[in-house]
Amino acid sequence: MNTEITNARQYCNSLTSYSRRKTRVVNIGDVPLGGEHPVRVQSMTTVDTMDTLGSVEQVIRMVDAGCEYVRITAPSIKEAQNLENIKKELRKRGYQVPLIADIHFTPNAAELAARIVEKVRVNPGNYADKKKFQQIEYTDESYQAELERIREKFTPLVNICKEYGTAMRIGTNHGSLSDRIMSRYGDTPLGMVESALEFVRICEELNYYDIVLSMKASNTQVMVQAYRLLVNKLNEEGLQPYPLHLGVTEAGEGEDGRIKSAVGIGVLLEDGLGDTVRVSLTEEPEFEAPVAKTMVHRYYDRAGHGPIAPIDENPVDPFSYGRRHTREVGNVGGQNVPRVIADISRLGVRDYKDLKGIGHFYLPEPDKWRMNDLGADYIYSGYAPVPFMLPNGLKEILEYDTWSTLDDKVNKVPLLTVRQFLNEAHQHNTINFVAVGLKDLDAVLLERLKGDATVILVLSTDNKHGLAEQRRAFFELIRNNLEIPVIIKRSYADLTDDQLQIYAATDVGGLLIDGLGDGVMLGTEIAAGGKSREEMQNLVQSYNNTGFGILQAARTRMTKTEYISCPSCGRTLFDLQETTAMIRKRTDHLKGVKIGIMGCIVNGPGEMADADYGYVGSGKGKITLYKGQEVVKRSVPSEKAVDELIEIIRQDGNWLEKKSEI
Repeated sequence: MNTEITNARQYCNSLTSYSRRKTRVVNIGDVPLGGEHPVRVQSMTTVDTMDTLGSVEQVIRMVDAGCEYVRITAPSIKEAQNLENIKKELRKRGYQVPLIADIHFTPNAAELAARIVEKVRVNPGNYADKKKFQQIEYTDESYQAELERIREKFTPLVNICKEYGTAMRIGTNHGSLSDRIMSRYGDTPLGMVESALEFVRICEELNYYDIVLSMKASNTQVMVQAYRLLVNKLNEEGLQPYPLHLGVTEAGEGEDGRIKSAVGIGVLLEDGLGDTVRVSLTEEPEFEAPVAKTMVHRYYDRAGHGPIAPIDENPVDPFSYGRRHTREVGNVGGQNVPRVIADISRLGVRDYKDLKGIGHFYLPEPDKWRMNDLGADYIYSGYAPVPFMLPNGLKEILEYDTWSTLDDKVNKVPLLTVRQFLNEAHQHNTINFVAVGLKDLDAVLLERLKGDATVILVLSTDNKHGLAEQRRAFFELIRNNLEIPVIIKRSYADLTDDQLQIYAATDVGGLLIDGLGDGVMLGTEIAAGGKSREEMQNLVQSYNNTGFGILQAARTRMTKTEYISCPSCGRTLFDLQETTAMIRKRTDHLKGVKIGIMGCIVNGPGEMADADYGYVGSGKGKITLYKGQEVVKRSVPSEKAVDELIEIIRQDGNWLEKKSEI
């Protein structure tokens, strides 16, 4: 990796000016991908592929919801054959949507499907390679021999695709890297990239270029690093600029699934990467397309954003995670987890109950406070101080003009403007929040910041390309060797729940992915107009929960159970939505525990590689339970499987009894 391009850390056109990466156009049926074409939306069916009419009806619902491509699993010859019946019925009903066959272990199924559908997807980790979870030492000779074997098995598919004009996605999954790749590169973004490039090189040698690439992972940090490194390596080797299919595997359901998807996909879209998007939710597939559309539509007019000063060199390594080093101020920065500041300034707090929505509960009988896992670390009350004593450890931030008039200047801390920070002599002894934007970081302020160990910056932006502007501000601090903690603040006008989760997760999570930021604050000031008190309480709670969700999705602060659940497909051996809900109901209090819920063995041990425990369909009504990558129990009846899973967690010392709700 010690090449000039890799060292230059290049992976997009610009880190400060929005510009889509110019990719090769790949024709997929009548819907071309890449080049100047818009970012396409797609999803995958969940109905058994042998159910022709059921599949057709579901495809129609997906297309009507906004899908421009539809993927269908073809795990064996019989499913591949039935793709023709599905396609004929769709065309008969007037639907011309391009179909994509999803192939894993069966080259003969891929070769048949490539004669029928517009595109095939192969996973290089298990299409012709081996994944047996074995540690094998490969010599250069044995490694090359395996590559020759792969070439022999893969070449027939390439030739068929050339003959029939069929496109191909070479889709690497973090959890299903082959033993051979793992032995040389480990479970790394570089291993993911090399796994795909081996197949790309074969394609180019055979003069086949109708290729789409993907680097999917459930871990958002790994996923983003892999896509960036892929673009970098394509440039380095002089390979074609192939279009990218973006997705976070097994993102989950509901709010968590949307936030996690946006953290991974959004930061890539922000930098102009990505030509098609699939959001993998444990929900009906027609619900995925609107979420993907919400993501990609933000960039239709992004090019007209306010100017941001360019940078000569990226001071952050985009191919590996490393948190920006900051000093500790109070409990912010340093080795502390990123903090959440709840903006209650427009709520007008009256009594204890007003803090319930941000995770702080007052118990009148013992006269004590209790905090749940989503308890805000700070509250910002603006010009309206809270009229009662707050629980220990919860500090209140007020505008400086109000703070300066209070008797309690210890537990309450000020938020100063830049002017106030530079000119007001009387400030807090240990913690001073200072509101800044990129334009405020001039020589005068930077020099003053060097000599003050009490400052925490609250960094905001109103630029349409806000992530890039805030990232530019972090770069300025790094360039000046300023180790000041920074709270990332973003504010939004009225949004739907989906929009809030997607926009905030993209804007804040995209910075956290690169180790930038010591906390998050979602401001309510431009969303509060005309809202009732109840609506404001709901808004504050939603913003607080979203803040914690973003930190978890970016892998920077684990506050709740994480479910790595696949989005279901025709291979699934049980009702994923119902099972996920059942497992979640009984385990959602296990802070920081990661549970993989996989519908079949294809997406089982590989895709849940990042999970602590796994629940995998292994046959009709049969479940295999995992601890990490290790099988603990096989063929457990599904009606007993959740109890058995809990018992494994209990024996492992990670079980806690659920506390009653207040």
